[in-house]
Amino acid sequence: MHFYSSEKKERLTLSQAVVKYLQAQYSEYDGEEQRFIQGIWGIFGHGNVSGLSQALVEYGQDLPYHQPTNEQSMVHATTGFARAKRRKATMACTTSIGPGATNMITGAATATICRIPVLLLPSDYYASRYGGKVLQDIDHLTSEDMSVTDTFRVVSRFYDRITRPEQILTALPEAMRIMTSPAETGAVTIALPQDIQGYAYDYPVRFFEKRVWRIERPVPSPDRVRETVALLKAARKPFIIAGGGIHYSEAWNELAAFAERFGIPVGETHAGRGALRDGSELLMGGTGHLGTPAAGRIAEEADLVLCIGTRLHDFVTGSNSAFQHPDVKFISINVNGRDAYKLGALPLTSDAKLALEALTEAGAEAGLSANADWVARAKRERDAWEETKRVEVFTQHPGEKMSQGHLIGILNEEMATGDTLVAAAGTIPSDLTKLFDVKGGKAVHIEFGNSCMGYDIPAAIGVYLADSAGEVFVLMGDGNYQMHPMELVTAMQERTKITVVLNVNYGYQSIHGHQKALVGHSLGNEFKVRDPDSGLLDKGAFIEVDYVKNAESVGVKAWFAQSEDEIRAALRTARNEDGPCMIVVPTEKYRSPPDSGVWWEVVGAEVTNDRRTSQLVAEREDGRTKQRFYY
Repeated sequence: MHFYSSEKKERLTLSQAVVKYLQAQYSEYDGEEQRFIQGIWGIFGHGNVSGLSQALVEYGQDLPYHQPTNEQSMVHATTGFARAKRRKATMACTTSIGPGATNMITGAATATICRIPVLLLPSDYYASRYGGKVLQDIDHLTSEDMSVTDTFRVVSRFYDRITRPEQILTALPEAMRIMTSPAETGAVTIALPQDIQGYAYDYPVRFFEKRVWRIERPVPSPDRVRETVALLKAARKPFIIAGGGIHYSEAWNELAAFAERFGIPVGETHAGRGALRDGSELLMGGTGHLGTPAAGRIAEEADLVLCIGTRLHDFVTGSNSAFQHPDVKFISINVNGRDAYKLGALPLTSDAKLALEALTEAGAEAGLSANADWVARAKRERDAWEETKRVEVFTQHPGEKMSQGHLIGILNEEMATGDTLVAAAGTIPSDLTKLFDVKGGKAVHIEFGNSCMGYDIPAAIGVYLADSAGEVFVLMGDGNYQMHPMELVTAMQERTKITVVLNVNYGYQSIHGHQKALVGHSLGNEFKVRDPDSGLLDKGAFIEVDYVKNAESVGVKAWFAQSEDEIRAALRTARNEDGPCMIVVPTEKYRSPPDSGVWWEVVGAEVTNDRRTSQLVAEREDGRTKQRFYY
């Protein structure tokens, strides 16, 4: 049966129809239109090589194709692109069946956790089943219609499997609706069986006409605004937690105006770093377990916490231990109702920019004013932290290699207006949350929602493709680098100007520090040769890798830099290069900036005969006395 019998039709394969449809989709935000799907990444294999690849050749003139070296990486590149576009545009990803499809799972999880729109088009089994069981798929014992792509259901905001060509008439619009919804966005997966990709259908021509999806700004409820102002008036020690929602709603000026007018100190989440752009004295830096001591102390004393555009994961809340005022209350501004109700908060389900504008106006009318003592207290904490950074962190310690914190201080000074720094996983997100300075028009892009190793380089490529006005830097450790180093090949293909600053500390020192703090011993977290006498990895010598030659082997310009002068010289030289670069910096393995003082829940061994482990677990459990539920 064919519907729309009186309409003009065009006979196309499903793949051709998908390509034509995606090219006609636009987003509109505050009156500005742009193409929503601005390219497609893909590795071709069984399923999509004769389907989507053919369609892209014939019909994909407005859907630029990008080739990665790994399917997970292309989702990270798309996530970086979409985040740099502030979720107003994204890309699609196509894969073969089997491992090509499942390689995207981690990328899908990262995008969904971080609330970033990506469109995933994995290939699937033959819907006709004429050929029997298919190579690279699972023989499921209790289901004939289940395949490996069903694993995407858990990590996608929307999932569909297309078993007839006409089903995309409903599936694609729903995918677009979800991706352009600030409240629902994330990874969207549409599995495409390899036979159906090549089957034809008489599609209505109007399906391929330009369609504009308006990304709405939800308006705050006047009643909620009044309730929020009443709570703010009653508070003596308010505190703001600024999340990624500030960036996506472009509410930087509104946040600064609100905080300054009413004297409210601000802490930022990993995704929210840079929410206060101009170095306000009310900025406490990153907040939570990996934040600054200043933010930790202010959060602990706060009697009212205003959460803006954050999903409040455990590193931000200190596993529900960071807020210790006996009568602490919460307000949450968020487009997502689930997030807005967390911690028993008064929910203000709204766009952050509109909510802050309304609260500033209503607060002024209600006579809301700053508590001078609280403002002075916050500024003293900030000043103390600034002095600590200057004296203890941004300095060379005698007899040591350069610390990672000192390296970040150099980047603060060498990066310029319009530059972006990308990072994910390990100790670097923690140190950037404490130390990075966005003043002067710099930006920092930290992926810590999924703390996904291997994200950095492909995401930086995506950031560059989204906006190449400034330099794009990657700060990553050698352990993280091992995950996806070959995406440097993609950077070379695309002539993507990214500069990787590779922090060499011989392993996974973030989790190694965690291991030493909870177990008291080292096992499997450093790059060492197995000791021939004991047979243990952790007793052997460190492996020396020539990362400069590694980068140069694929055509990347690379430098080895140990001192501050060498690092600055390399950064300045790299800025003038046309293609991707790498600066290899050996750093002190076990030096970190001061801790935030915010507890975080980790369960150690409840029973052990090791005295050291027992002592460390007991010390950790002492912090549990601060953990509480908030209602």
